[in-house]
Amino acid sequence: MLTTRRTFLHIAGFLVPPLFANPVGLLRSLFLPEGEVRPWKRAAPNPFVRNGKALVSVVRGNDVDSMVREAVRLIGGIERLAVAGKTVLVKPNVVSGEPSPATTNPQVVRSVVKMLRDAGAGKVIVGDMSGLIKLPTKKNLEQTGIASAAREAGAEVIDFDDADWIEVKPPGAWLTQSIHVAKPVYEADLLINLPVVKTHRNATYSICLKNLVGVTHPRYRPYRVNPNKWEEVVAEINLAAHPILNIVDATTIMVANGPWEGPSEKTGLIMASGDRIAADVVGLSLLKHFDKWEPIRKKNVWEQRQITHAQLLGIGIKEKNAVEMQTKLLKGDKKDFSALVDQIKKFVSS
Repeated sequence: MLTTRRTFLHIAGFLVPPLFANPVGLLRSLFLPEGEVRPWKRAAPNPFVRNGKALVSVVRGNDVDSMVREAVRLIGGIERLAVAGKTVLVKPNVVSGEPSPATTNPQVVRSVVKMLRDAGAGKVIVGDMSGLIKLPTKKNLEQTGIASAAREAGAEVIDFDDADWIEVKPPGAWLTQSIHVAKPVYEADLLINLPVVKTHRNATYSICLKNLVGVTHPRYRPYRVNPNKWEEVVAEINLAAHPILNIVDATTIMVANGPWEGPSEKTGLIMASGDRIAADVVGLSLLKHFDKWEPIRKKNVWEQRQITHAQLLGIGIKEKNAVEMQTKLLKGDKKDFSALVDQIKKFVSS
């Protein structure tokens, strides 16, 4: 890629702050790590489908434990994953040390770990790597309360800051032809994605697809690969790791600016799906409902570049009629919930 003045300034805007705030983190990101090359893993078939359609649940309530379990039950249940005896890596959003909705609600992390342990998982690991200018991740895991919530529920907590890396070469990628993935992610039997719903100044939004950036080495942050193609880089990173289940924290969502901070709305929702694109489209429709972020307001949810490039790469569903929503109100105003669901369905099908 030719480096234009605009591109240089764009990159400098990201790299100059960590140069002073976190020089070790910056240096780590400048060079590719040593990593054993291993075979690229193809995504397993989505176990949460019905009649060829990807199921996406939307549950509202005030008890996170009940909401998480109901969201998973509505799409087929945790039993479909046969987690007994397996190592499961749970990947929340710990981009910084700020509370939800900048990061995943620790109550959601606790509930998911507890559900997995109750289902007989042999080992549950909660891990992530924060944004470059917000390292170290260990501090952020503690500060957000995610570490203590995970441990209380029976998980091991790790960060990928000093992880060993596995190099994979996903076919079809052209921006990121070789990607280094954290070894614990590559070697886990199952990966469960735990994003939060929020907007993003450079990637438009951050839900399931964007959350997978944190399993890769900092060298693959979109502004390092190609600052003009944030969304496409995000999509290609998703070729390197494949969550079998996405449990989306929409208890409180960020409706503008982001990813560090921005206005928020308490929505009291949990979503679940085996398909990253389907879940992102439903989450985008929720953000569109609040109409606070111009990059989302002005586009159909299916036209967002993260979505279109992910579809091109075969990461999830390819058509809008391939989504089937399952909804449940556990607690709250029935009329308000029905109106919200109707609008989300309208955006998804338009």
